[in-house]
Amino acid sequence: MTERAHAEGHADEGAGTWSGSWVAERLGVALTGDEALTGLLGLALRRNPKRAHLLVSNVLGKHVPQSPSVVHGHGVALGRRVRDLLGAEAAERAVVLGYAETATGLGHSVADGLGSAPYLHSTRRPVATVARAGGFEESHSHATSHLLLPEDPALLAGDGPLVLVDDEFSTGNTVLNTVRALHERYPRKRYVVVALVDMRSPADAGRLDDFAREIGARVDLVTTASGTVQLPPGVLEKGQELVARHETPATDPTTEPTTDPTTGRVPAAAPSATVRRVELRWPHDVPDGGRHGFTPAHRARLEAALPAMAARIAEALPTGARRVLVLGFEELMYAPLRLAHALEQTVGGDVAVRYSTTTRSPVLAVDDPGYAIRTRLVFPAHDDPADGPGERYAYNVAGAGFDAVVAVVDSVADTPALHAPDGLPARLAAHVPHVLLAVVPSYVPGSPHAPERPSMLPEPLRGPDFSSYAPDEVGWLLQDLSDVTLEAPTEEREEAIQSGGAHYAESLPVEYQPSEQYQQLFHAALETSAARLARAVGAVTEIVLAERSPRPVLVSLARAGTPVGVLMRRWARFRHGLDLPHYAVSIVRGRGIDANALRWLADHHDPADVVFVDGWTGKGAITRELAAALRAFEDSDGITGFDPEIAVLADPGSCVRTYGTRDDFLIPSACLNSTVSGLISRTVLRADLVGPHDFHGAKFYRELAGADLSPAFLDAVSARFPEVTEAVDAQAKDLLSADRAPTWEGWAAVERISEEYGIHDVNLVKPGVGETTRVMLRRVPWKVLARAGAGADLDHVRLLAEQRGVPVEEVADLPYTCVGLIHPQYTRGATGADGKAVTL
Repeated sequence: MTERAHAEGHADEGAGTWSGSWVAERLGVALTGDEALTGLLGLALRRNPKRAHLLVSNVLGKHVPQSPSVVHGHGVALGRRVRDLLGAEAAERAVVLGYAETATGLGHSVADGLGSAPYLHSTRRPVATVARAGGFEESHSHATSHLLLPEDPALLAGDGPLVLVDDEFSTGNTVLNTVRALHERYPRKRYVVVALVDMRSPADAGRLDDFAREIGARVDLVTTASGTVQLPPGVLEKGQELVARHETPATDPTTEPTTDPTTGRVPAAAPSATVRRVELRWPHDVPDGGRHGFTPAHRARLEAALPAMAARIAEALPTGARRVLVLGFEELMYAPLRLAHALEQTVGGDVAVRYSTTTRSPVLAVDDPGYAIRTRLVFPAHDDPADGPGERYAYNVAGAGFDAVVAVVDSVADTPALHAPDGLPARLAAHVPHVLLAVVPSYVPGSPHAPERPSMLPEPLRGPDFSSYAPDEVGWLLQDLSDVTLEAPTEEREEAIQSGGAHYAESLPVEYQPSEQYQQLFHAALETSAARLARAVGAVTEIVLAERSPRPVLVSLARAGTPVGVLMRRWARFRHGLDLPHYAVSIVRGRGIDANALRWLADHHDPADVVFVDGWTGKGAITRELAAALRAFEDSDGITGFDPEIAVLADPGSCVRTYGTRDDFLIPSACLNSTVSGLISRTVLRADLVGPHDFHGAKFYRELAGADLSPAFLDAVSARFPEVTEAVDAQAKDLLSADRAPTWEGWAAVERISEEYGIHDVNLVKPGVGETTRVMLRRVPWKVLARAGAGADLDHVRLLAEQRGVPVEEVADLPYTCVGLIHPQYTRGATGADGKAVTL
């Protein structure tokens, strides 16, 4: 019989059969209580001098493979009940403590349900670099010593409620031992005990209340179901006799006694499979679990990284796999559970994903539908345990019809013993056609092998100390280089950049001081275009709210994106009453986005809510730069969830999907430099100024306050919001229903112009009104190409061209209103491709 057929036979035989009936019939054991009890629990036997029977949970994900959404869902539901019990204020101050090894994942899931609670679980793995914060004994367990090893000694020292989570609440001894030990060291007024099932006997039921009165604290109990186990006289001896009778020598060393003497059936072993590794790219700054503490910030980073890790597992699965098990490792329950849950969501209903873990607990296996442990695989411990070598077990895996097993271990357990001929992967491969191995890096506080953590990043800079914007308008994820001389003459910078002697981001151009005539042009352009700008701002914001996130975190690409981000924030408040977070970060062509800024954002927000904002697109270079930078960041840090799609006011280059308009028109904020961008310079990235744990730099030109037009620009546009509301609704509706897929027409046009004009470098071709303006203000311009018949949108460009002696050439069928050409192969005194010298 094949394993799949055998598994299907299991399902047929087990339909309507309680998985505790085999033990109940032979020992006279009975479960009484809630109707849900037999659905939650089965029964098995183990050789234990204190308790023969074992309550086997069907929803814990330890011994019985179960859907990960069911496993995580039970824990989350309990956590939400605890939150309701405590109330919002007390829940905010709660700490959750889970028990090793069985309840580490359940406790973590309860913490998820609470929402903001840090989590710690006890451990049987001592860590030399971490001081003990406590310990306790588990009286009925086969392995009793529990250690508490929080990285932060203050984790247990607060006065908020302590939530203790175990899989079952039987005698109450474990909880009482824990509370007694912790209350002496960290007294508090409230404890909440959480378990899947409350199985106390009537004699034990009152002990918790007596104990609460003894220590002067409130102790509540929250469970999914309750009942009792009725044990006849002599059950321990009878159970031991039954175990001895069925523990016959195994015919297959990879699967210990699984034979029902009445049927003689043993699961068939499949041909040996190959074992392949899956690189998860686990986030470097997320612990592998709660052994040393797990904070809400860790939770947010893990949530962001899970979809990409699940996608890597899904990609590695064999074609046609219909039944997959994600198998965790002893205390490492939560990480595999969340990976399994994310995989379940990734593959959809076509693949049945199940989750369970290996265990230290020795349990008799009997191949009967009325028994909870049908098969067991036996293998040696592979993590060099402190209590010495021994056997470990994986239950209900052999014979369950899995097409693939994804074994997840931590790096401490990725040892030669794991890969030995009798190790876990080899045992799995004897019964499952495909075995994948995923290794999660073990986090050990203070270890030289622990992932390097960057220094604490500072909080964002805000006005009026940095920028002329109000402090709530934008937080700058930059460092202040205002006291550093960075400016150089435009011609010197251009020569150094084009010769390869310097990168454009290593210095700043001398700030352009607009003439009175030019300022008049700015004000005229602003008056003419304010309503048009307001419509575009409203439209792009509505698209972001509809398609990207109901509460987006706006992250402007400094500095051209910053005024647009401020205006989008103002629209969200005006139209929807939303107070959106808004930050500005640096991105540098050829160098990527500021990785430390991304780390700060991931620490404080869900990366999936981050929407990058820029003013306009040209040929799409920054769009491509951002996408490449986020891929590199994901590879280096393992942090996923950031969407590379930029939201822009205007997309004349057809490079993005999220925009307010694709018209190439004058955005007045492009007319000026710092004096329309909060008096902030373009960003700077230079090795002697920006260290590995620093944000990119920028300057605040306080001395230009008298010429600052930043507030005037913002106020002029936002003042038009009420009059354009209906137009925005219509425009946003049209855009949301339109095909907005990028065509990259702009990039194709730039490549064509680069060749037609003998430049042979697309970086020297700057399309669009905004980019052309930048060429005139920051670089050494060669010429301006203007669309034939372009009107007032180019008045300021024509004025700048006149002032700098740059020819303006009208071109028919130009896809942009204008294109600025930087002087090719510039050196002072050089000539362009047409042999004409540039007047400087």
